[in-house]
This record gives sequence, C-alpha cells and structure tokens, in this order.
Amino acid sequence: MAIQNATLNFNTINISAQIGDIIYYTPVSPLGGFDQGALTNTIMLGPILNITTLPNGTIDILVEFDNSITSLPTIGDFISFAKNKSVNTSSLLGYYASVNFVNDSTGKIELFSVGSEISESSK
Repeated sequence: MAIQNATLNFNTINISAQIGDIIYYTPVSPLGGFDQGALTNTIMLGPILNITTLPNGTIDILVEFDNSITSLPTIGDFISFAKNKSVNTSSLLGYYASVNFVNDSTGKIELFSVGSEISESSK
C-alpha cells in the first residue's frame, strides 16, 4: 500500500466541500458533442486533507490516495465529492433555523421550489 498526497487545483469549488469529504472522479470522453462519463467508471480517489485558497484566486485541494490502487484524474475528468454520513446528516437540529439564499449569477434566475421538514421532538 503506497499512500500519497496529491494537490488538485481548481478555479472554483462547491462551497460545501470540506476536510474529510471523499473525492471521486469519472473519466470522460466526447460523444456527440458532449463529454460522456459512466457511473460504473467512477473511481474513489480519497479524503480531502486540506483546502487552500491561493492569492491568484484558485483553490488547491490536498487529497490522500493509494497509488497502488488508483491513479490521479486527468484534465477533463469529472470531479465530485461525497460527505461523511456519520457527521453530515440531512436534517437540522434545534429550535431555530436561518437560511440565506444568494444569487451570484449575472443573468435572470428563478427559484423553482423551497421545502422544509418539521418534526416535533419535545413538548
């Protein structure tokens, strides 16, 4: 087992990416003018160890991976990540929640739907 660290550089990343999330990548190939990738070809790279924003605005993500099992993604591969399910649950806890919606787009954007779930936990 040869555990190594690799740095992946991005112009932007999803704001919810955090240390401990698992990075996956899917090799893509052009087909009919679109990049195509198959779920069966998705490869687990490893956990995020660090996220650094550089002075030029790009973001470096330090990932730990086993190079005896997998190789690094190449330019053009689709990169995704998954949350640690034992830490990040889908429900909010507590008596109060505040949500802030931000639109960074310069074009017209419409919000289709917003939903919430309430379950009584105490009286």
